[in-house]
Amino acid sequence: MRNIMLTIAYDGKDYHGWQYQDNAMSIQEVMTKALKKIFKKKININGCSRTDARVHANRYVANFKIENDIDCESIIRALNSVLPKDISALSACEVAEDFHARYSTFAKEYIYKVYDGKIRDPFLRDYAYFWRYRLDDKLLNEQAKDFIGVHDFKSFCASGSKITETTREVLDASVERQGNLVIFRFKARAFLYNMVRIMVGTLLYINAGQIKKGSIPSIIESKNRILAGKTVPPQGLYLNRVFYGEENESN
Repeated sequence: MRNIMLTIAYDGKDYHGWQYQDNAMSIQEVMTKALKKIFKKKININGCSRTDARVHANRYVANFKIENDIDCESIIRALNSVLPKDISALSACEVAEDFHARYSTFAKEYIYKVYDGKIRDPFLRDYAYFWRYRLDDKLLNEQAKDFIGVHDFKSFCASGSKITETTREVLDASVERQGNLVIFRFKARAFLYNMVRIMVGTLLYINAGQIKKGSIPSIIESKNRILAGKTVPPQGLYLNRVFYGEENESN
């Protein structure tokens, strides 16, 4: 039995996330159907993360097991011949039998794109959040550093979440400008539900003066969701990279 690690990219605007849904199309369902076309039987595929509806992925990692001896380059060519145009297979390689796309993960990196041009860009409506006020990216980069470390991020978890253990380790956080796009970047061992989107919303509120500068440590300490910023919409969020070792990212 061969264990194949697969890296894909996808435009999530027409999907309800990675994981199977009873009444909506998911990336996992599409990938399973594509693999069945190639191997003529159902192949179970594991994903590295549950992404929400309308969230995108630059490099998403999955794994599946097969007995077929088809080489990895041929798997990529075959997948790209049957996948819809909003999903691409980027690379594949054979890995150890005990590798699991989710449980073997060391860290994940998400980015969130905010467009702060004077006039909304209709071509970015599904790929970035339009913010009407100019962002101070240098200030926000400084403020974002307060997320780094091991903290109880209960204040940055969606209200009503059933998760009881809310301590997470953020390895890096930064904000940078690329023209009229401001890129918020977070790397962590794991994330809570809506955690990145709430962290971005909090930084936007700091920029707008609705939350005082330097408040992130006290918001974390409070464990009170009400004190953090709003949850920004999903379309600006991208799973950017997945790491399977302290310095090694997906292939």
